Amino acid sequence: MVAAVRRVASALLLLLSGAGVLRISLFGDVYLRYVKEGLQPLLVVSGCVLVAAGLAGAVRDVWAGRRGSDTRGDADGDAEADGDAQAHGHGHGPRVAWLLALPALAMLFFAPPALGSYTAARDDAKAVEAYDRFDPLPSGDPVPLSLTDFIARAQQDEQRGLEGRTVLLEGFVTPGGGGGWRVSRLVMSCCAADARSLTVAAYGAEAPPADTWVRVTGTWHAPGAALDVATVERIPQPPVPYADRTPDLNR
Repeated sequence: MVAAVRRVASALLLLLSGAGVLRISLFGDVYLRYVKEGLQPLLVVSGCVLVAAGLAGAVRDVWAGRRGSDTRGDADGDAEADGDAQAHGHGHGPRVAWLLALPALAMLFFAPPALGSYTAARDDAKAVEAYDRFDPLPSGDPVPLSLTDFIARAQQDEQRGLEGRTVLLEGFVTPGGGGGWRVSRLVMSCCAADARSLTVAAYGAEAPPADTWVRVTGTWHAPGAALDVATVERIPQPPVPYADRTPDLNR
């Protein structure tokens, strides 16, 4: 009996996990909170494999149950004794296994939000890649820049091309020390587990609530990656939160 329950639990867990993966990867863009855009096909394939494995396990158990009912005989007593012994030794197995259903149910019925200020505040901001040269900034203000581009220019541009220019940045709010705040983004190489933070210190404006996505304009606060903020506009979270893209001036 215990072995049968364990098999049923395994099949259901596979079905739930597969359905959860398919739900986030096929219906909407929820999967972008966890992996890069190019990994969607792999998620779909993984979900299909899990569902197929769960269905195969369920069919196997039904078939085995029918065969077992046809072959029962005088040995039922011995089998029942053996089952009691197994239940005594392994009765907690299925109950522990059901804990694995919680992540699967979470994917099916609600999705955790993308990583935000909690992660960014606890991550040591990594230096952006070294640039060989910087193209001149386009004429006209404000100049839309990704956080990567702004940080690189602030840290590496010996010509100080940011000086005197008004720039436009987008990111989410991360509270900083001493009542200050930062405009942040998290970028990833593969999945949310390897996300790293990009942060620009913000001065001269009241901090919106943590994790609020904002569109800010301001001037470079030399010498580091910081901005004297002129305007702050709240915006919706972008569909791809882990992509550090240049803001669109025409929004």
